[in-house]
Amino acid sequence: MTSKIKRGVSLYSFQEEMFLGKMSIEDCVAFAAGIGAPGIEILPEQNMPTFPNISDAQVGEWQDMLARHGAHFTCYDMFLDTKRRKDRLMSDEEQVESIHRDLILCNRLGIKNMRILIFVRPDILEKCVPMAEKLDVHMGVEVHAPWHLEHAWILRTIEVADRLKTKHLGILPDMGIFMKHYPPAFRARFERQGARPEVCDFIVEQHEQKVMCEYTIFEVAVKMQGNKAEVAMAETLRHAPYANPKRIGDYAPYFRHIQAKFYEMNEDCTDPALAYDEVIPELVKAGWEGTLSSEYEGNRWIQDVHEVDSREQVRRQHVMFERLIAKAEAEVA
Repeated sequence: MTSKIKRGVSLYSFQEEMFLGKMSIEDCVAFAAGIGAPGIEILPEQNMPTFPNISDAQVGEWQDMLARHGAHFTCYDMFLDTKRRKDRLMSDEEQVESIHRDLILCNRLGIKNMRILIFVRPDILEKCVPMAEKLDVHMGVEVHAPWHLEHAWILRTIEVADRLKTKHLGILPDMGIFMKHYPPAFRARFERQGARPEVCDFIVEQHEQKVMCEYTIFEVAVKMQGNKAEVAMAETLRHAPYANPKRIGDYAPYFRHIQAKFYEMNEDCTDPALAYDEVIPELVKAGWEGTLSSEYEGNRWIQDVHEVDSREQVRRQHVMFERLIAKAEAEVA
């Protein structure tokens, strides 16, 4: 059977090289297309210097660049600057206006999916549904750790979508919610900062056993009198959930795009932390159609000791994706 799961890359993955001037936007697009991941997820505020004022000529330049490399846009990552002013938060009307602005630019760029920040209220998004429907843009609320697919906040958005019977509001899972094992890169960074190996062992084992994070933080901070690095390591457990991969099929109708978060890939192209080997079979079984979009976030955990190679990390993830998708499809055929 032909896979319905497509592969792509978020430009966020190459933030290290772009910041250092080692890669241009076109370098990123060319690399992604070259490894069979031609779907490009864009962060306009980061990737478009004149944002939000984008001319038709600039839109044309982006489209021409994508065409040169056989690539295409998959998703637009929006932001909502509710604290833009010092004296007050954005009003509801201003929030809606800002989201409308993003929906319009998303549509002008020819993009059908827009990642919505998780803190955007469901009632605000409800007011934006008519514009999303008019422009044919799916608003997917990012399901980001420590939230998960069945969190009450996420279910509120799904309830709005169901009530309105709209196909233009839903969710967009970030794979960081499937952290089965504690990332070795995290541990190594905290050890370099002074965390004792025996305390690190304790934290990793607590995560392995899925003990509630607040208990572990208390043990490390109070009972073990942990140092700054050890307490900080324990506190990362607040953002290290392991959601049940078997429930992903129940929510598949509500999402069209996945942010394929990862922190590191082993040399054998396996992920030591996130349960992709459990998630991808569930996506295939559900007949899900959309893009797995690489989101490499490991740079900040290793940049103090050696040069970051985002390209190699992303390449390894896509080798893994090819293998896992093919294996899952063979099992359901």
